[in-house]
Amino acid sequence: MVESEGGTLSKNCSEDLFKGLARAPHNLIEALRKVQAVYGYLPPEGIKLAANYVGVPFAQAYSVATFYHQYSLEPIGKYRILVCMGTACHLSGNSLNIEFLRNVLGLKQGQKTTRDRLFSVEEARCFGCCGLAPVIVVQKPDGSNEIIGRANPRSLRATLERYRRLEAGEKK
Repeated sequence: MVESEGGTLSKNCSEDLFKGLARAPHNLIEALRKVQAVYGYLPPEGIKLAANYVGVPFAQAYSVATFYHQYSLEPIGKYRILVCMGTACHLSGNSLNIEFLRNVLGLKQGQKTTRDRLFSVEEARCFGCCGLAPVIVVQKPDGSNEIIGRANPRSLRATLERYRRLEAGEKK
C-alpha cells in the first residue's frame, strides 16, 4: 500500500477502481482517466496500477500520461486553466496572457497550482478554436469547460474573480 496526496493506492483497490473495465491494453487511457478522477492527478503509483491492470509496461503508460494535456502528474487546482499555445493563440497574445495569469495568481517559476489548490495554469496545444484566438479553457470540477475566446487580462481577471466569488458562496 502506498500513501498518495489524494488517498491510498494499493493493488487491492484496482478491482474497485477499474470495475467494469476489461483488462486489455486498449483500455489504458480509460484506466488512467479513472485514476485521475479518484486522486485528482496521476501519481506514479496510480500510473503503475493502471499499467499493470491493462497489461502494458509502465513506460508506455507514463508516455501516454505525459502526452495528453488532460492528465496531470501533480495535484491540480479545482479550476484547471489551459492556455492554448498553438500558433494562432501564441501570436494573438497567449504568451502574455499566461504570464499575466501566473503573476496574478502568485505562481513561481515551475509552479502550476496555487497554494489553496483553487487554480492551476498550464500550457496546452490547439483546441481548434483558432478563429477565437487567443483561447483559454477553464476545466471545471463538474467536468464542463468554459471557453474564453479573445482572452485578455481584463477578461481573465473577471473570470478569476467570478470563480473566487463562486467559491466564497456568492452568486455569479
